[in-house]
Amino acid sequence: MQSAAIYIALGANLPLGDWSPRQTLDRARLALGEAGLAIISASSDWHSPAWPDPAEPPYVNAVVAIASDQPARTILDTLHAIEAAFGRARTVRNAPRPLDLDLIDCRGEQISAPDGLTVPHPRAVTRAFVLLPLAEIAPDWTDPLSGRGIADLIAALPQADRSATYKLQETGKLSPHSLAFAGRGD
Repeated sequence: MQSAAIYIALGANLPLGDWSPRQTLDRARLALGEAGLAIISASSDWHSPAWPDPAEPPYVNAVVAIASDQPARTILDTLHAIEAAFGRARTVRNAPRPLDLDLIDCRGEQISAPDGLTVPHPRAVTRAFVLLPLAEIAPDWTDPLSGRGIADLIAALPQADRSATYKLQETGKLSPHSLAFAGRGD
């Protein structure tokens, strides 16, 4: 049975002014609440290599569960507005960015609209940087399309992807110029 939760993935790999990517995620979580998307659960921050070019700065990722009665299109529009306010310019696909917000699952709904709205997120189930933080806050989540549980989806990921994605230490600061990560976790 699907829950009524809405899951949003957060990611950043470029500094935003004086903010490190991790500080940007902190502020993005605040911005979600200010936009009426109340966070009911939040994962730890996670490290993942940049994709498709691992030579680019690594990402800080997280997933939040929110409560909202807004439709998926309104939520996605709000996420895009927050990204824009944080300096996100949609230029080249998979380019480094100061903030990325993705609607992963909206109450288990299945939407594929001509305007580009696709829920659940079509690539979420193949991304360790989404599934590992999601499993932290929703260990019983199932993919609305395949019906597969999150543990099965994670087990199907390449080991290299799972190993390269790990929780960041809870304390300590990341600077915009150096991402000092600690603690490996598969």
